[in-house]
Formats: sequence, C-alpha cells, structure tokens
Amino acid sequence: MKNITIALTIMFLSVAMNAIAVDSSTVIYKGIASWYSEDDPGVLNTTANMERFDDTKFTCAMWDIPINTILKVTNIENGRQVFVRVNDRGPAKRLVREGRIIDLTKAAFSSLSDPETGLIQVSVEII
Repeated sequence: MKNITIALTIMFLSVAMNAIAVDSSTVIYKGIASWYSEDDPGVLNTTANMERFDDTKFTCAMWDIPINTILKVTNIENGRQVFVRVNDRGPAKRLVREGRIIDLTKAAFSSLSDPETGLIQVSVEII
C-alpha cells in the first residue's frame, strides 16, 4: 500500500509540477524560478510557517513540498547550485500554470544568477 501511495504521489507531482521521478526516492522538478523580496508589494512580514520573512536567508516558497524541506536548486544554464529551506507557499497559482515552480529569496536567487534576469530555468531536487 505504501508503494502505491508513493507511486501515485510521484505521478500527481509529475503532472502538476513537471517532476521527473529518477527513482523511488528522488524526484526532480524542472521549471522556472523567480525571486521575491520584502520590498515587493504584497509580500507579508511572515511566511507560511509564521517565521519573519527575511530575503537575506536561503529560503523559498513552493507548493506541495512540506515546510522545512531542504531543496537543492540548480540553474540549468550555468550549473550553479544553492540549498534552500521551504518556509513559505508560492509562487502565485496563476504563475504556476505558466511554468513557475519556485520563488527564491533574493539572496538565494543571487547565488544562481543576477536578480536583474528576473526568471531562470532550474531543476529542484528534494534533499
């Protein structure tokens, strides 16, 4: 029963978020990453897990991934990697439908690319 549940979860995530099941324990999501800052309109002072939002920390917002999960995010274009912790929910649902899979803090995004680029293609692996 547990294997069926895992298989169905992987299948759902694959369809919903462009995930690729590498094996039974590794799922890699591929899509677009953006960044957000405390200066952006609509950004709350607290994250989904009620931490104070701090765009200098290596954290992120992602749907359907448990809070406090550590992720390895890789910029597909240049190979740079960063480890982040999920502490918020996002990107906005309308942006997810357009291929956006993760919102990184400005600090985390800056480790992967110049924030002026705005959006980058990434792969995201659950650690």
